[in-house]
Amino acid sequence: MNRIDQTFQNLAAAKRQALVAFLTAGDPDFATSLAILKAACASGVDIIELGVPFSDPTCDGPVIQAASGRALKSGMSLARSLALAASLRREVATPIVLFSYYNPIFKFGLERFAREAAAAGVDGLLVVDLPPEEAGPLTAALAGTGIHLIRLAAPTTHPARIRMLAEGAGGFLYLISRTGVTGTGGLDYAGVARHAAAVKTVCPHPVCIGFGISTADDARALAPLADGLVVGSALVRIVEQNPTAPDLPDRVAVKIRELRQGMDGAVPNRLA
Repeated sequence: MNRIDQTFQNLAAAKRQALVAFLTAGDPDFATSLAILKAACASGVDIIELGVPFSDPTCDGPVIQAASGRALKSGMSLARSLALAASLRREVATPIVLFSYYNPIFKFGLERFAREAAAAGVDGLLVVDLPPEEAGPLTAALAGTGIHLIRLAAPTTHPARIRMLAEGAGGFLYLISRTGVTGTGGLDYAGVARHAAAVKTVCPHPVCIGFGISTADDARALAPLADGLVVGSALVRIVEQNPTAPDLPDRVAVKIRELRQGMDGAVPNRLA
């Protein structure tokens, strides 16, 4: 069974939600990034979302854009991101989702990418700028690898399109909590609750909420609405502010434990 599926099954049995941590591959450098990822997995993260650095993002806010810049400057690429995933896989069993824009994958070669991602132990793929109508070639390349193609849904996505997004996808549905780009703050809890409830009624996959989640209070408020939460900018900002700190992995781990405690303080998922 795919590690993502097994993780959600285990969490559902325990009546807990998944904490999905986004971190940019190679930020601030390969070795430190690997140490941060290992610390994250040891500190309560259920799924790692590993961001492939890209020079022209359309979905990422300033914090993650800057992280991509640091990683690219340190020599990161899609190939190096796959090498980082493989290095992490040798150390942990935590599911790894690769987060990328389509251009690096297309340039790399779809068949080669699918083959090397599977060999690296990647469990899921999220391509933020590839709509399902144009995903046929990538879906075909991933066939037989066991890698789930994960889809995103916006706050403006209607139920009929949610059903279409779920077709041919797997792992979980990434439900964006607000319009705009990644970043912290600015969450309308009531609005997120209404949209999450509507999505849960039509989506056959676990639903994870992301964008804007940064505090234990956010985690406590939103965890009951879904099967998991995705946190990115709040973690990446710690790297941005402490790039040379010898205890940087520990600082990220402290934040993860804070978020995990907030989630565990939430009531069980009443929408399941």
